[in-house]
Amino acid sequence: MIASLAPAKTPDQPRRCFVIGPIGDPYASNGSPEREAYEHHLEIFEQVIVPACEKHGIIAVRADGIAHAGDINDQICRHVIDSDLVIADVSGGNPNVMYELGLRHITGKPTVHIGEAGKLPFDIASIRTIRYQRARSHLAGARKEIESALEVGLRDGFELLTPARVLRGLLQNVEGLSSSAEGGKTEDEDSPGLLDDFAAIEDGLEEMTADVGTIVKMIETIGALTEQTNTEMLDLSQANAPASARLAAVARYAKSISSPAQEMNLVAGTFAERMVTLDSGVRAALGLIEVTPTDERDEGTEEFLGQLMALDETAQESLGQLGSFATSAGGLVRLSRHLHKPAKDISAAVKVMTSAITSMGDWASRARALAQRPTT
Repeated sequence: MIASLAPAKTPDQPRRCFVIGPIGDPYASNGSPEREAYEHHLEIFEQVIVPACEKHGIIAVRADGIAHAGDINDQICRHVIDSDLVIADVSGGNPNVMYELGLRHITGKPTVHIGEAGKLPFDIASIRTIRYQRARSHLAGARKEIESALEVGLRDGFELLTPARVLRGLLQNVEGLSSSAEGGKTEDEDSPGLLDDFAAIEDGLEEMTADVGTIVKMIETIGALTEQTNTEMLDLSQANAPASARLAAVARYAKSISSPAQEMNLVAGTFAERMVTLDSGVRAALGLIEVTPTDERDEGTEEFLGQLMALDETAQESLGQLGSFATSAGGLVRLSRHLHKPAKDISAAVKVMTSAITSMGDWASRARALAQRPTT
């Protein structure tokens, strides 16, 4: 949820909520996915969102309910940016919804996320989302959660997400410089500024670098144990040892790699969570650097860009090792039931890390372009 950067509405002004989410096609044939999507999301709108808003005197509308004539895309953008409140159904990560949600996040105005359980997109998993299931009893529970979220937000204010917080930090720095030039003081001397936000992001990037180092260490450990077992299995084979002896060797091997495989999976999950948490902040920070003249950057900015590029290089190096691990993990399961659990941990870690590292490449590409930009 995001707090507003603009002044709050006065009590006598009506509050309006714009609802963004998948809509489907009301004219599609019965039973088609498009028609089912329309009926499902209309039910969510009418039975969950509208009554929750009405309880607080808020008028809810979605794109197909805009009454004014005009360009629908222009109208949607205006509603996304200008509405007092936005409720976003992120189920399935619909591209249009995610684009509109990105516009809303930058404004810093109040936003509530909801989504169908099991269909939440990976890249915003760290943001608090009210989850619902299609059963009628669960819809009633989701309505109550939205009512509660609105009550708390209207009373205490909505929390800022990283893009809005970084933007506010920039605005406060600009205001602070102006105020200092005039001999005045800022309104909130303890609020974080842009450099504070950069420092927080850099701390997170250092932790991600440490995560990659831990995973590489686990890969080396499992690789060494695998080599030892391969030698032992070759000796047993040459000695015509019975199957029971080879099975015992595999069982010992499975036990020896269980702990590093489990740790690798846990650290991979932590790495991915850090990336999701930092993603919007890193992108917002890169956006701010893009509009800052090169000769006006400070040393901290260059260090930040260098940190993004270094992290990507380290992660890419480990990606090759992870690829070979993915192949070997699949073969382990066929050897013995003792290897099912460690093989599952290794496969899960490989999948999570590959996805996270691939997404991280965009950070590094933008950082390299900014680092190579000539002085203006």
